[in-house]
Amino acid sequence: MTDLIAQKITEINAQIPADVRLIAITKQVSIEKMRAAYQAGIRDFGENRLQEALAKQQQLQDLSDITWHFIGHLQTNKAKKVLENFDWIHSVDSLKLAQVLNKISGELAIHPKVFLQVKVLPDPNKYGWQIEELLTDLSQLNQLENLNIQGLMTILPLGLSDLETLAAFKKTQELADQIKQENFAHLSMSQLSMGMSGDYLFAIQAGATMIRLGQIIFGERN
Repeated sequence: MTDLIAQKITEINAQIPADVRLIAITKQVSIEKMRAAYQAGIRDFGENRLQEALAKQQQLQDLSDITWHFIGHLQTNKAKKVLENFDWIHSVDSLKLAQVLNKISGELAIHPKVFLQVKVLPDPNKYGWQIEELLTDLSQLNQLENLNIQGLMTILPLGLSDLETLAAFKKTQELADQIKQENFAHLSMSQLSMGMSGDYLFAIQAGATMIRLGQIIFGERN
C-alpha cells in the first residue's frame, strides 16, 4: 500500500511543473497512508473537517514541517480553531466569513494565507461568490488588513466536458487577472487553487499554482 502511494506521487510529480504545489487531500485517509505520502515527499496536507484534522495533527506532531490547508466549508463558530491550527484556508466563501476571520486574526495577531472561493459556473451544491458578487465585494475585502489574501479557489460542477472544464478554469484565471489589474493593496491574486483528481491537468494548463489531490493518490474513500 505504501509503495503504491509513493508510486502515484512520483507519477503525478512527473506530470506537473515544479512550481505547482501538490496538496494531498486526506479526509478519511488513515495516518499510515498520510505517513506514506510524507515519506514520498508530500509536505502539504488538506483537510475539510476540523475535528478529524485536529486528531490527525496530534498524531503527526513528529512531522513538524507539514503545512496544513483547510479546504472545507468553514462555519464562523469554528473560525478561531481553524485559524489556530491551519497555515492556509482555501474556502473563504463570503464577505461575512472573511470579516469574521479578519477580526479573529487581529485578536490572535496573525496574518493567515487565504483564498477567496468563487463559483465561475452556477452550482447550487457549492459555496462561494458568484463573479458579480465578488467584484462588488472587492473594495470591502481589500480593507481586511489582517488577512493575507493570496488569490482565488474554485471547485467546478460535476459532469463538465473536457472543453468546459478547461474553459471554466481559464475563466477563474482571467478573473484573478482582472482583479490584479485593479491594484488593490491587500488582494494579491498571485495564487490559484484549482484542480482535483479528475481535472488537475486542465487546471494546470489554465494557470493553477496549487492542486488538491486525494483519490488519485490514496484510492477510493470508504
